[in-house]
Amino acid sequence: MKKSVLFDLDGTLLDTVPDIRAALNASLAAFGYAPVSYEQTVAYVGNGAKKLVERAVPAGGDAGGVLAAFAERYTQSENALTRPYDGMRELLSSLKAAGFGLAVVTNKLQDSADKVIAKFYPALFDVVMGDSGLFPCKPDPAIARYAALSLRTPLGDCFFVGDGETDVFTARNAGMVGVSTLWGYRTRAQLEAAGAKIFAENVAALQEILLPAADGGAGDGRE
Repeated sequence: MKKSVLFDLDGTLLDTVPDIRAALNASLAAFGYAPVSYEQTVAYVGNGAKKLVERAVPAGGDAGGVLAAFAERYTQSENALTRPYDGMRELLSSLKAAGFGLAVVTNKLQDSADKVIAKFYPALFDVVMGDSGLFPCKPDPAIARYAALSLRTPLGDCFFVGDGETDVFTARNAGMVGVSTLWGYRTRAQLEAAGAKIFAENVAALQEILLPAADGGAGDGRE
């Protein structure tokens, strides 16, 4: 049976917070609002651009205006501060060579997701699903289920890999095998509180979890 892996983007495939923060702070400044710190940005990401901006804008502020400015600025960004995590490109290549279907399922705006994936991981993903307005954001399972359908993979044969609580909930809601990564923007304690059961300390550990599945699912962590 074909296996597929659905990946979250921010904090899982790429360290994107520096560029997100730069675009957000420039947008906040245009409306006269105070900037947010790196730590605040890390805490605010994970639920899409709308929630990110709502968390950053002062109560009663023009969140809609800042959102529009942020969406335009970030989509046009060259992502000069964004970095891939060590070993991730090699892992994706190995999964593809082993016959896995690969998808990105993110709450990042669709145009931004397409642009950053094309820059850092060209020709590796079969499907890139972002916030296009067609589906509710994660943790609603619809976007993940549509990605699985596009990959022609049964839900139970899909891994959902992500660094956040939202990804834990999405995997559970979609009926997929969730794997929580520990190199991103949330701690193990935060992920355990969300119900995470399978953890990857680094990309090498993630490979150990995923690649045995090509031989019948031995590495999926299910009992």
